[in-house]
Amino acid sequence: MSSTTKRISSISPSLTLAITAKAKAMKAEGKSVIGFGAGEPDFNTPQHIIDAAKDALDKGYTKYTPSSGLPALRKKIAEKFKEEQGLDYDPSQIIVSSGAKHSIFNAMFALVEDGDEVIIPAPYWLTYPEVVKVCGGKSVFVEGRKENHFKIAPEDLKKAITPKTKLLIFNSPSNPTGAVYTEEEIRAIGKVVEEAGIWVISDEIYSKLIYDGVQHFSIARVSEKVKEHTVIVDGVSKTYAMTGWRIGWLAAPKEVAKAIDSFQSHATSNPTSISQYAALAALNGSEEELIKMRDIFNDRRKFMIERIRSIDGLDCIEPDGAFYIMLIVDRLYGKRYNGRKINGSLDIADMLLEKGVAVVPGIAFGDDECVRLSYAISKEDIAEGLDRIEAFVKEVF
Repeated sequence: MSSTTKRISSISPSLTLAITAKAKAMKAEGKSVIGFGAGEPDFNTPQHIIDAAKDALDKGYTKYTPSSGLPALRKKIAEKFKEEQGLDYDPSQIIVSSGAKHSIFNAMFALVEDGDEVIIPAPYWLTYPEVVKVCGGKSVFVEGRKENHFKIAPEDLKKAITPKTKLLIFNSPSNPTGAVYTEEEIRAIGKVVEEAGIWVISDEIYSKLIYDGVQHFSIARVSEKVKEHTVIVDGVSKTYAMTGWRIGWLAAPKEVAKAIDSFQSHATSNPTSISQYAALAALNGSEEELIKMRDIFNDRRKFMIERIRSIDGLDCIEPDGAFYIMLIVDRLYGKRYNGRKINGSLDIADMLLEKGVAVVPGIAFGDDECVRLSYAISKEDIAEGLDRIEAFVKEVF
C-alpha cells in the first residue's frame, strides 16, 4: 500500500526538470551544453528593486505581513489594473502570494470541486493539469491549431463545455507557444464563457512581454459578467526578472478573494515580507529596464525565427509574446539518428542532448510534434545552439 495520498501520487514528474537535470549532469562532466529550457529572464533584477529589498532589511521589515499581502502593495496592484486595463478592483480583491504558480493553485483550490471539468487549451503550461489533478478536477484539452498560431477557436471551446465544466484556464501571452490572442478573439471566447456561465482563470504573467506593437487584452474586460467569473493571475517574476523573489498575485471577485485569503492564512501565513517590499518598488519604479529587456528579447526572437526557417526539415510559428518558440520537428519522425528511430519529441530531446543542446519535449505541453526553445539566453548561445540543431538535422536526413 502506498504511503502517500492519491492526490500526490497522481502528479507526474516534470519533464522540464528531468531534461534540466540531464543537462546539468553533462555540464558537471565538463561537456558543453546550450540550454534552451530556461523559463526565466537571463537578466538580473533591476538595481532599484534590489536596493528596496536591502532597505527593507535595514529597517527591520522582516516580520509577518497580512496574509493577503502588504496593504500598500495590494493598493498599487489595484491601481495598475485600473491604469493599464481599465479594470476596477478594490485592494481587498487582490491576494498576493508566493509567485503566480501559487496564485493559480489558490484559485483552482477555491473553485474546483471533485469531478469538475477544467478546460485547458493545448499546448499548455505543464503545471496546469497537475494542479487540476491535485484539486480533484478533470482536465479537458482543446487543441489550438498551428494554422491559427496555436490559438483555440470559440466553436471548439463551446463543443468542449459540458454540465460538469467549471472553468477555463486561459493563458495569453502563452507559455509554451508565445501566442497572443487579439481583442476580437478574446471577446469571442468571452462570449462563449459568458453564455455557459463558467469561470476563467486568466494567467497573464507574460502580459508585459509582447512585441512589435501587439497589445494585451484581459478577458476580464469583455463584460462585467465575465469579470465577475474571472480570476486574473499575474506577478513580477517575468516582467522584472524576479523569478526567485516569489511574488505573484490574483484579482478575484470579493467572495473568492476572501476565501483564498482565509486559506492562505493557514497555508503560508503570508508571502515573504522583504520580497513584497521589492515588488512594491518594482511597480512604483520606472519601466526603463523592462523596455530594454523586452527589446533584447525581441531581437533574439527575430533572429531565432529567421535562423530556424533557414534549416531544412524544421519550422516554427512566429510568437508574439513571452520568450518561447515551439520548434516543429515532426518531419523528423520515423527517420533514424545513430541507428535509433525517432518516434516523438522525447526522442528528439534525448538525441539533441547528445549534441549538447537541451530543449523541452513538446509532449510535456500536450503537443508531441514540437519541442520548446526559450530565447531567455544570450544571442551567442542561441546561434551556437541552433548550429548544433542544424547539424543534428543533417545527420538525420
